[in-house]
Amino acid sequence: MPVKIRLQRKGRKQRPFYHIVVADGRAPRDGRFIEKLGTYNPMTKPATIDLDREKAFDWLAKGAQPTDTARAILRFKGVYFKKHLMRGVKKGALTMEEAEKQYQAWVEAKEAKVQARFEQTAQEKAAFYAKLNGVAVAQEVEGIEGGLDGAVGGDEIPPVEVPEGEEAVAEDAPATEEAAPEAEAATEEEKPAE
Repeated sequence: MPVKIRLQRKGRKQRPFYHIVVADGRAPRDGRFIEKLGTYNPMTKPATIDLDREKAFDWLAKGAQPTDTARAILRFKGVYFKKHLMRGVKKGALTMEEAEKQYQAWVEAKEAKVQARFEQTAQEKAAFYAKLNGVAVAQEVEGIEGGLDGAVGGDEIPPVEVPEGEEAVAEDAPATEEAAPEAEAATEEEKPAE
């Protein structure tokens, strides 16, 4: 049986956490392994992947077969891209320096995207908790000077028109408060005495 690159489940019930390992294909899923390559935590947003790319590339070069999920993780972290570049070096299409330069540029761009996603998630979480706590979140909008009162981008805000026959809620509220004690007194007088 070939050597496999696969996930080894850890963590408690309903909270999975995985180790990315190189193991004999005959070994049980959570059993013996040859080498640990990294970790994968799918519970964070985005998923946290910590992988030793050099070790993973070495095992791929030796012929280790990744499972489907492990292959997706290796592709995401750029191990397969490095394998592709090294094949180009072997064929003479690239020099080792050019391949390493391309690989480092790809890794930096990918890490920047992942870091931007982590920051976006942190902002979304902060906005959610602020909304949950009732704190207003300040949002900057281009073209608005001095807040929302007055002009927006040089245009006047038209007044809101209330259709005929409908009263505004603000005008209706004091009338109901004044009428409420009188209505209670009237209902008490109408009750027959026992």
